[in-house]
Amino acid sequence: MMGIDKRRAVKRSWRISEKWLWTVACFFGAIGATVGMYVFNHKTRHVSFRFGFPFLAMLQLLLVLNYL
Repeated sequence: MMGIDKRRAVKRSWRISEKWLWTVACFFGAIGATVGMYVFNHKTRHVSFRFGFPFLAMLQLLLVLNYL
């Protein structure tokens, strides 16, 4: 999703809302969102994304590891 939104930003096309990016990340997509954010260099200036996504990814990883 980060790659798609980045491509749309460059083309000045319809964008994926930040609310939707957070929603997907909250449903165990934070690891992929964090990786995508840095691979595509997208949303890295936003403090909420730069620190929130990795924090959420760590929480999700801890939840998964706790139940294994």
